[in-house]
Amino acid sequence: MPQEQYAHRSTMQTSEGPQVYKVGIYGWRKRCLYFFVLLLMILILVNLAMTIWILKVMNFTIDGMGNLRITDKGLKLEGDSEFLKPLYAKEIRSRPGNPLYFQSARNVTVNILNEKTKVLTRLVTGPQAVEAHSQKFEVKTLSGKLLFSADDNEVVVGAERLRVLGAEGTVFPKSIETPNVRADPFKELRLESPTRALVMEAPKGIEINAEAGSLKAMCRTELRLESKDGEITLNSAKIKLPNLPQGSSSSAGSRQKIYELCVCPNGRLFLSQAGTSSTCQINTSVCL
Repeated sequence: MPQEQYAHRSTMQTSEGPQVYKVGIYGWRKRCLYFFVLLLMILILVNLAMTIWILKVMNFTIDGMGNLRITDKGLKLEGDSEFLKPLYAKEIRSRPGNPLYFQSARNVTVNILNEKTKVLTRLVTGPQAVEAHSQKFEVKTLSGKLLFSADDNEVVVGAERLRVLGAEGTVFPKSIETPNVRADPFKELRLESPTRALVMEAPKGIEINAEAGSLKAMCRTELRLESKDGEITLNSAKIKLPNLPQGSSSSAGSRQKIYELCVCPNGRLFLSQAGTSSTCQINTSVCL
């Protein structure tokens, strides 16, 4: 560079002085930045206040939240609780002295599964009925005595007394096996078959006893008392057969009131007016 030009440039820089460049945000940009910083602080304060309010409303503590408490024995729920999805637990129980309620808008279903997640036992309580699905159903007392059991083969009632309170009694479509059938005190016992026969069988005998009342047997066609190897005993002070047929009047007179009980070969009974000798042979026309 020529010496004259260098001297002229130096003279110009010296006369003008050093140049200063300002660094920063000024004007409307600075005001916008302060506004956004203030807005962010307000949002942080509102968020913190909302968080504290939620913690207070939900009752968050070190032991849990709301009605849920974490104890050494598990989870503890106080008050009403609602589960929107399945609940898996080893044991569910209420506080000592308080009942445990299961409430649902439709039904409550309890399933017992095996290792392959196959349902073994199911209990369904619905608005129409209570259903139990299992291989065997049992009801026992606290001491372990069987009260009721049911399976595919039989139904067992283990109580000392089975009472049927229905006004129409009990209907058995097929046979019934029991050692004793009796009514409540001061109530009558009725064994009835409206459209079919009524059969009572026992290997060692049948006893029909009415200690404080009368015994009445009615049928439409035939009433049969049969003993294959033994005898039939009618033990009473009076035995009346009021509707037996009577034979024709004998020569002894028609006004006498003494009759002879006769038996036909087919087992039919009839009355014949008594005479000096048997008059059954005279009135055998009743057996026809």
